[in-house]
Amino acid sequence: MININNIFLSSSATIQEALSVINTGAVKIALVVSDNNQLLGTLSDGDIRRGLLRKKTLDDTIEDVYFKNPITANESDSREELLRLCSMGRIGQVPILGKNKQIINLFVLDEGLSQRQYDNTVVLMVGGLGARLMPLTEDTPKPMLKLGNKPILQTIVEGFSKHGFTNITMCLGYKSSVIRDFFQDGSRFGVNIDYIVEKQRMGTAGALALLKEKPCKSFFVMNGDLLTRVNYEQMLDYHESHGSKATMCVRKYDIEVPYGVVDVDEENIVSIEEKPIHNFFVNAGIYLLEPNCIDLIPEDKFYDMTLLFEQLMAENNKVISFPLQEYWLDIGNHSDFTKAKKDIKTWL
Repeated sequence: MININNIFLSSSATIQEALSVINTGAVKIALVVSDNNQLLGTLSDGDIRRGLLRKKTLDDTIEDVYFKNPITANESDSREELLRLCSMGRIGQVPILGKNKQIINLFVLDEGLSQRQYDNTVVLMVGGLGARLMPLTEDTPKPMLKLGNKPILQTIVEGFSKHGFTNITMCLGYKSSVIRDFFQDGSRFGVNIDYIVEKQRMGTAGALALLKEKPCKSFFVMNGDLLTRVNYEQMLDYHESHGSKATMCVRKYDIEVPYGVVDVDEENIVSIEEKPIHNFFVNAGIYLLEPNCIDLIPEDKFYDMTLLFEQLMAENNKVISFPLQEYWLDIGNHSDFTKAKKDIKTWL
């Protein structure tokens, strides 16, 4: 049974507090209630991600982020009616209300499942040279460098497995035998692994044209040099709920101008802003694609993922961003690797 009191939030709660409730619970939403437990609305991970795209911060309140018109049921409704509401709204949870809109229960479509298993494919791009990490990568491919007591790539594989994604394809290149000898068929890590070997450098998307079989469902593509705690289930839900052809994880990136910025109109100074900070979203190297995206990738050519997204946008496909609020680090150079070795200690 669900203790709904554990997923109650007031409308003045912060986004950070809401994330704690959603990520520690099993039902994937929080219930926003008044002082006397009247339902004001619901809050999902997707609602928060959309708020982050509007430049909300984790310290902002959820007041204009949560969904104020959720589908609800009455305490007298049958299970068949609850299932119909879930199907109609393409949702997995329905708040059940008593008198005066007070919430008395929450119907959860898949309650009782300890962990959902997915058959979506995960493609890991692990063929790079790792030149900026020489001499560490002279004999070891970058994804096999150790953080804590395990390779970066093992941490990535275990992250997907934790969320129920166990069908993994690794696209290999540099020092491919090191990776194959370590992971083999993946069984000792609780996953199924097959391999593709690039005969030449093919970029961050080119190797997708070499897949032995085209995935039949939405599939992940991820660079093999990332340290992250992204929730892949939430990303898949977000991708599917938006009907997206391609979804890119993005990360907020701040750049501080180290000088006072002067705005001028001809010779006149209009304003002066001291060391302003500009915000951008950057590509985080994690993607969800629909199977027919592969048809756009040329065979045996170098082709980056950004080119694929540009082509999809040019053809007016629905292409969306999934903003990360979880830990994320691209291990591109020695300073990144040093930081990753320090950060991983907080995970152990």
